[in-house]
Amino acid sequence: MPPLENQVPPVAPVPPVAPQSAGQTNNTLMAILAYLGILIIVPFITDAKNDPFVKFHIKQGLVLIISWVVGMFIGVVPVLGWILVPLLSLFNLICLIMGIINAASGQQKQLPLIGSIANNFKF
Repeated sequence: MPPLENQVPPVAPVPPVAPQSAGQTNNTLMAILAYLGILIIVPFITDAKNDPFVKFHIKQGLVLIISWVVGMFIGVVPVLGWILVPLLSLFNLICLIMGIINAASGQQKQLPLIGSIANNFKF
């Protein structure tokens, strides 16, 4: 009987990982920046705005920024604004997280409720 200490257990093969090209990684970063408030300017001033993936997320991010601004104006209204603004802010935060996750995973999913408004932007 052979000694057990010299036996090596079989190793399961590791599936190959497709490397991302530098342009794809850069466009993913630009799509993520589209959701981070004033940083939406960065994809606008670069050539990334010509990529359909980045353009989709720029439009979604723009709608999200508009929603934040609307929330600031609603917050000025006594009582009603004080009730609605925390709810709208929570909704915007959830949409922000969803948008970043979608951009990072390479998906083009619309944000809930406000995402369809982005289709009206033409640029």
